Amino acid sequence: MKISLFATIFLSIMTLFTLLIARRFVRKLHFKQKTKNIIYIFLALNLFGVLGYMLARHNPSLPNWAYFLLSVPIGLIFLLFVATVFYELFSRILNATTISEKRRNFFKKSLDIGAVSIAGGINAKAMYNAKTVEIEKVKIKIKNLEQVYSIVQLSDIHIGGLIDKEFIANLVKRVNALNPDVVVITGDLVDVKLDYAKPALDELKNIKSNYGNYFCVGNHEYFHGLVPIINYINTLNFKTLENENVYIGQEDKGFNLAGVYDVFGYNIDAYKPDLKKALDGRLINNPTVLLAHQPKYVEEVKNVDLVLSGHTHGGQIFPFNYLVKLQQPYVKGLHQHNEETQIYINKGTGFWGPPMRLGASSEITHITLV
Repeated sequence: MKISLFATIFLSIMTLFTLLIARRFVRKLHFKQKTKNIIYIFLALNLFGVLGYMLARHNPSLPNWAYFLLSVPIGLIFLLFVATVFYELFSRILNATTISEKRRNFFKKSLDIGAVSIAGGINAKAMYNAKTVEIEKVKIKIKNLEQVYSIVQLSDIHIGGLIDKEFIANLVKRVNALNPDVVVITGDLVDVKLDYAKPALDELKNIKSNYGNYFCVGNHEYFHGLVPIINYINTLNFKTLENENVYIGQEDKGFNLAGVYDVFGYNIDAYKPDLKKALDGRLINNPTVLLAHQPKYVEEVKNVDLVLSGHTHGGQIFPFNYLVKLQQPYVKGLHQHNEETQIYINKGTGFWGPPMRLGASSEITHITLV
């Protein structure tokens, strides 16, 4: 029921955006009507693509080329809507200027051509950006840490659709090349039924680290069968931290690594995060690093040195990051939350929905604790 409601709301928003693009952007262009009609058809096909995506997003039997064609329209519509907002703004500024009608028409035609060209270029750039996963190197000072440790953080991989076995195999090679002490995945690893995700998940068995690999669940794991996913991941040379902690490193020179369930558990009144339980039995004289999928959980955190989160995708497509900021205290990067606790937010190693990123690259985070 919740998935159907989400799909209905999402499709309604995309339809509204498409209508606004058609009426407030395309209709005002100084183009021939035949050219405008082609753009209208393109917008209609995009809207049908969104509908197709909502129907097919949990059907991995779809070939990648078809999944790509169905998922791209979401990003195209969003970016064209943003372009429409800016076009409307500049059009009003132009109309308010006191210049001759001849000059106004010249500038209007220039604005039309420029707006369409820039919108097309930005969409192409966003699709190109999604192909690259960057390594973000971050050095974080931790009080009372007696030895340097390296952590590789992955997050929001969203296995399913275009995030397949080949993607994960390449990811594993890059992680192993960093020779990490610990590898952590901070949620939203799986975004499809477990049976379909297994071929890609199995590649994670090849990840190597000096002190182990750990996982905390994200909200998307709740959508696809939380317990079976946890149980399977625990067979892949990973341990899921379910409101619990482990000790990392050499005796008296290491740190506590804890993990909690996602705050989505509050919505279903099950598998809820419990910080007290997660920290129970830790070595209190050693620093503590906490895995918590959503950055907003930091508001509940006490007695923790560093929180590692994901969820936001860094906004994924600018300017969506400003909307994310309305729900989450931080969108990306390292922040000093208070005197006691720092938080780092991974922008996501994969992507959700359209294979597009703008202003927020996919990342493998290579953290050095000092």
